[in-house]
Amino acid sequence: MEKLVSSWSKNKPLPESYIFPPETRPGNLIVPTCKTIPVIDLCNAEGRNRTDIVQQILKASQEYGFFQVVNHGISENLMNESMDVFNELFEMPDEDKVILYSEDPKKSCRLLTSSLNYDREKVHQWRDNLRHPCHPLQDCIKHWPQKPIRYREVVAALSIEAKKLGLRILELVSEGLGLESGYFGDKLSEALHLFVNHYPPCPDPSLTLGITKHCDPNLLTILHQGDVRGLQIFNNEEWIGVEPLPNAFVVNIGNQLQIISNNKLKSGEHRVVTNSRVARTTAAFFIAPSEDSIIEPAISLVGEALVYRAFEYKDFLLDYLSHMGNNEVVLG
Repeated sequence: MEKLVSSWSKNKPLPESYIFPPETRPGNLIVPTCKTIPVIDLCNAEGRNRTDIVQQILKASQEYGFFQVVNHGISENLMNESMDVFNELFEMPDEDKVILYSEDPKKSCRLLTSSLNYDREKVHQWRDNLRHPCHPLQDCIKHWPQKPIRYREVVAALSIEAKKLGLRILELVSEGLGLESGYFGDKLSEALHLFVNHYPPCPDPSLTLGITKHCDPNLLTILHQGDVRGLQIFNNEEWIGVEPLPNAFVVNIGNQLQIISNNKLKSGEHRVVTNSRVARTTAAFFIAPSEDSIIEPAISLVGEALVYRAFEYKDFLLDYLSHMGNNEVVLG
């Protein structure tokens, strides 16, 4: 519990164990806010403009591995209420948070700090993290936090809507790739996990990172990033910031979607930087295959070159964790 950044960091200097090597630390460079990551209006996806929306999603997924969506069908009230609940959780006194804190990897719902590799990583990441599964909801919800009081009700509602949104986007992706309707349904998108990341104000943001450079190992990620900057994507050999937009979700392509598309789509590399002024809290829903799913490129997308061999998703996850998310290794 004493490892949680939020428990000890106030008015303290940055510990040596959080200082990254010069080649990976963000430094003091001003990172441009990206004006070119597409913002896609999903209200146009069900009418005569559907083909145009499909092409926008496909182009963004090829060029960036990222895009933002607005008019996505999730109410502003639910988005705001959920963020209020997440902030309340991290503002709870230590005696309440200690109930959630665990270093046991078998515990499905737990609060931890930095990463799963805390004990063997060379440098720690400046974040606390609450994670738990959201599917099947009736089983998972029993293990979720009991405080704040509204947590289970609000997060259950948001998780249902986030899954619907993700499946809707996956259907548009499959349409763009020329795959049959429902291709990403059932086991390929069965799992849903929530990561709530909390980044307290940092004494020296130039020396540390909230999350290191990585790609997401899953199929698709739906991120509610609130209104504080911090997310950066690596594109064309430079870092660019993703501007927080009111009532928008950031969507990014995961490794499994890159693999199934046979590299027609790309999993976007990204990181999170900190700031010295305010805490930042975000909520990421990871849509993923069931662990026993066989993942391989869609036959119709292979053409003359099969880029990836078939594998079980659980084997990929083990490889991903053992290499600490090094994309060149896990996709090599």
